Amino acid sequence: MPSGISNIAYLAASALFILSLSGLSHPATARRGNMLGIAGMVIAVMTTVLAGSPDGIAIIIVAMVVGGIAGAMLARRVEMTQMPQLVAVLHSFVGLAAVLVGYANYLEPTTLAGAEKAIHEVETYLGILIGAVTFTGSIIAFLKLQGTMGGKPMLLPGRHLLNAGALLVCVWLGYAFLAAPGPQQGLVPLAAMTVIALLVGAHLVLAIGGADMPVVVSMLNSYSGWAAAATGFMLGNDLLIITGALVGSSGAILSYIMCKAMNRKFLSVILGGFGAVQAQGAATEQGEVLPVSSEEVSSLLKDANEVIIVPGYGMAVAQAQGTISEIARRLRAQGVNVRFGIHPVAGRLPGHMNVLLAEARVPYDIVLEMEEINDDFEKADVVLVVGANDIVNPGALEDPASPIAGMPVLEVWKARTVVVSKRSMAAGYAGVDNPLFYKDNTRMWFGDAKGSVDALLRQLEEAPA
Repeated sequence: MPSGISNIAYLAASALFILSLSGLSHPATARRGNMLGIAGMVIAVMTTVLAGSPDGIAIIIVAMVVGGIAGAMLARRVEMTQMPQLVAVLHSFVGLAAVLVGYANYLEPTTLAGAEKAIHEVETYLGILIGAVTFTGSIIAFLKLQGTMGGKPMLLPGRHLLNAGALLVCVWLGYAFLAAPGPQQGLVPLAAMTVIALLVGAHLVLAIGGADMPVVVSMLNSYSGWAAAATGFMLGNDLLIITGALVGSSGAILSYIMCKAMNRKFLSVILGGFGAVQAQGAATEQGEVLPVSSEEVSSLLKDANEVIIVPGYGMAVAQAQGTISEIARRLRAQGVNVRFGIHPVAGRLPGHMNVLLAEARVPYDIVLEMEEINDDFEKADVVLVVGANDIVNPGALEDPASPIAGMPVLEVWKARTVVVSKRSMAAGYAGVDNPLFYKDNTRMWFGDAKGSVDALLRQLEEAPA
C-alpha cells in the first residue's frame, strides 16, 4: 500500500477514535461511539496489515484469527459483572505487548547511529519500563478483583523509599543501557530494569486497598495508553502514538476525577499509597437495627411519591439489575417518581453501575450522578440502597477519624425512610462500620440482593393496582 494512502487511512482511524470517545461520554450516544471505535479499529488493523511487508503476512493472519477467536469467546462468556476483571486482563496484554515489542525492536539489526540511535534506545527503554509496570500491576488488579487475592493493602515498611530506590536504579540502568556498545551488552541492564519494573508494578497495586479498585483500573488504563504510545514511537506508527496518547490522557483525567470523588490525592495513587487505612476511626456506633420484610418494603414503595434507588457492587454480584429495572418500571407506571443515584466509585470499575443499568434498559434520564441528586434526598420518601455500603456511609462526613473521612458520599440518610438491602451487618470493602444502619429512619432488609428484589417484585405484582 502506498504511504500516502496509509497515512490517509490512519488519519481517518484517528478521527473515528476521537469521535468514539466523544460518543462514549454519554449513555445515549454510547452505542454510536462503540460502533465508531470498531470502525476505526478495523481501518487501523487492515491498513497496518496491508502496509507491512508481505514476508510475515502468514504469521499476522494466524495471529489475527487466534486473537479474533479469543475475543469472540470472551465476549460470549464473560458476564457484565466480570467486566472489571476483563479490563484488567486486557490492560496486562497491552503492557506485555509493549515489553515484547521493545525487546524485538532492540534486537532487530539497525543502521541508526548517533542521536537517532540514542533516541531510538530511549524510546525502547521507556516503552519496556512502562509496559512491565502495567503488566504486573494489571495482573495484581485482576487477582484482587477476582477475589483470588485479598483486598487489603500490603504495606511494606518504607514502601515509598523502595519505590524511589527502584526508580533511581532504573535511571542508572538506563544510563548503562545507552552506553552499551552493542545489543548483547545492552541486554543485561535492559533485563535488570525489566525485572525491577515488574516488581514495582506489582508493589504499587499491592499497596492499594481493594475498595479503591475503580481508581486503580482507570490508572492502569492510563498506563496502558502510555505503553501503547511508547510502542508507537518504537515502531514509527503515528496511529499507535495518537491512540495511546488518547487512552493515556483520558485514563489520567478519569483517575483524577475519581480521586476527587473519594477525597484522595492523585499523587498517592501513582505512588501506591492509596487506599491504606490510616486510622481505625471512632468506636463502632452501637444501636438497634430495625429489620424489614419484603412485604413492608413493598408497602413503603407503593405509598411513596419520590423514590431513589442507590445501586452498589452487591447488585452487580447478585445480577439483580434486571429485577431492579422492572421494579422501577412498575412503580413509575403507578405514578411514583423513581430515579437512580450513582456514586462515581460504585462497583469495581468507573461507570460500572451505569453499564449494568443500561444493560437492564433503565432509561438514561432517570440515572443521575451524585452531584445531580444529592440535594434531592431530603425530598425523597424512600431511598432503596441495594448492595452499597461505603458510598452511603455518613461517617465520611461526620467522623473525622474515619478512614474514609472527607470522601463525598450519597447522603441517603436525609430521606424520610432508607431501606438497605444487605446480606448481613458486615463492614464494606473499606472495612469501616456504617452508622447509617443504626439510624432511626433506616430499615435493614437482610438477604441476598437478587432473592430480596425478586420477592419485592412479586409483592408489587400481586398487589392490587
